[in-house]
Amino acid sequence: MTHAFHHDLAFSTPDQTTAFAAELAHQLVPGDVILLSGGIGAGKTHFARAVIQSRLAAQGLAEDVPSPTFTLVQTYDDTLCEIWHSDLYRLTHPDEVEELGLIDAFETAICLVEWPDRLGDLLPQNALSLEFSTGDASDDPDVRHARISGPAEHWEARIQKALL
Repeated sequence: MTHAFHHDLAFSTPDQTTAFAAELAHQLVPGDVILLSGGIGAGKTHFARAVIQSRLAAQGLAEDVPSPTFTLVQTYDDTLCEIWHSDLYRLTHPDEVEELGLIDAFETAICLVEWPDRLGDLLPQNALSLEFSTGDASDDPDVRHARISGPAEHWEARIQKALL
């Protein structure tokens, strides 16, 4: 039986988000899928960019990491594996996801998926979900909140390690 875990984080600055993403990036392996949800400007692309740039930097590589809003998918090779960064905002049906090749990438690459609600029934069972939100009126509007959830046996220890 799969046990789910939940963890709530607050990032006061973009640098804090970047630091957490970089720590988590070094623990990712092919077949890991991270689902990034939240409103526009909540921090999804910032987090994905930090993961990708950290993995590339660890291999002595540097590359511009644009948002895949218009291309739908950007791929990177960090010499250890492929990294897929997808933004599914413009998709209207889950069948379009299959045409992108994303379902196969879930098995062989590290995948960062923005707007995962567009996946419908194609959501991978072992995925890590990060739901970003911005601060409200009673909070600092620059604070980013992240609700992290996923199968505990697959993610909990890695999240705890990334938080140290």
